[in-house]
Amino acid sequence: MRKRTSRLLAAAVTAALTATATAATAGPASATARSTAARSTAAASDPFYSYDDTTPLASFAPGTVLKTRTLPYHVLGLPTPVTAVQLLYRTTDAQGRPAANVTTVLRSLTGDSGRAVSYQSFYDSLDPEDGPSRAVAGNLSLGGAIPNVEAMYIVPLLAQGYNVVLPDTEGQNADFGAGPEYATTTLDSIRAASASPATGLTPDTRFGLMGYSGGAVASAWAAALAPGYAPEVNARLVGYAEGGLLVDPAHINRYIDGSLVWSGIIPMALVGASRSYGTDPTPYLNDYGLSVLRQLEHGSLTDAVGHYPGLSWKAMAKPQYADPNSVEPYVMAVNRTNLGSAPTPTVPGYLAQGNAGILEGTFANPAGIGTGDGVMVAGDVRALARQYCATGTAAVAYQQYDFLSHFGVPAVWAPQALAWLNDRFAGRPAPSDCGHIPAGNSLAPEQPVPAS
Repeated sequence: MRKRTSRLLAAAVTAALTATATAATAGPASATARSTAARSTAAASDPFYSYDDTTPLASFAPGTVLKTRTLPYHVLGLPTPVTAVQLLYRTTDAQGRPAANVTTVLRSLTGDSGRAVSYQSFYDSLDPEDGPSRAVAGNLSLGGAIPNVEAMYIVPLLAQGYNVVLPDTEGQNADFGAGPEYATTTLDSIRAASASPATGLTPDTRFGLMGYSGGAVASAWAAALAPGYAPEVNARLVGYAEGGLLVDPAHINRYIDGSLVWSGIIPMALVGASRSYGTDPTPYLNDYGLSVLRQLEHGSLTDAVGHYPGLSWKAMAKPQYADPNSVEPYVMAVNRTNLGSAPTPTVPGYLAQGNAGILEGTFANPAGIGTGDGVMVAGDVRALARQYCATGTAAVAYQQYDFLSHFGVPAVWAPQALAWLNDRFAGRPAPSDCGHIPAGNSLAPEQPVPAS
């Protein structure tokens, strides 16, 4: 059974990789149009995602299971023999309001209920239809190809007997970039998975957190907020393993400004911040900036990455707002989502970061920010690791790949992350690089400046 499943999923992953590469070549406008059409159709056809009971959501505790369904785990739209349990559960959004969200539990192939990994996807999209739960249920979209590709990380976890929990970290509004909301959706997903009789998990199941890129954002924020938001979950965490981590969004935006591949993330982040925190960036943008935002309103990485070479903040902003720190909603959003201002995790961590961004067309080396993997800033991740060492008691392992970029790191990070998690579940002492991590950047909050 295990070998058959692994072979089937491996074949599907190969096909998914091809599909993702093809999707990345589509123009942003046409891709967004297809994504929007799929979104409206699928949303209307799947009532599982809607909470329609008369009892107010606010009356339920975070993590309460609202609906349950069981179906085969699909990869690239094809069913596999792996059982997936999907849960609609109560959580909290970026503004602290009650919300309903969906998570998926993939049952262990060995039936072990004592170990689980919460795997946070890097689906990074402004379209709710691109979430992992939709891909697991068999839906296909351009942005949704990414959760299919991530089967290559999930298969080894299942093969080693772990239960795997896959939350839709961005919530049902696709609040891209809202790290604190990523944390609550992840932690409440663990609560729901542990409480549902259908999953086989229990309140005693131990959990590890794992994620790369956008999934690292969710894992990092979950580890940071768990002691305060979900202390009973924190008590069961063995650690977090993450790579390609976004720490300070303002630094990221300066680093990728004008880059060849990653500059499209800047408008994606603007849309995500406005959606998450109820702000309006449009008064600060020129006609071109407004056009880009419209193109990416429901876009994903496949719509943004590589489609806006050389795009800069100044090209999108009105002249008086050439400095992004003159835009009050921007300063508020980047400060709210700066991991350097979040609490220090109380469990061990493994952080990995690339630093060869020139391989992906990011040649910038801004003063006080430095280089990175093409999109994430290495100096920020070093600074965060050093901060955790200085303010916490848990071991912190840090690894920097100076010759790998953002797309290259996962191939070496994933097996090391799995090995690191295996050791934590086995009770082995966590390794620490504290005292040996090179200096990083200041992670101080951004300060507003007047418009020119």
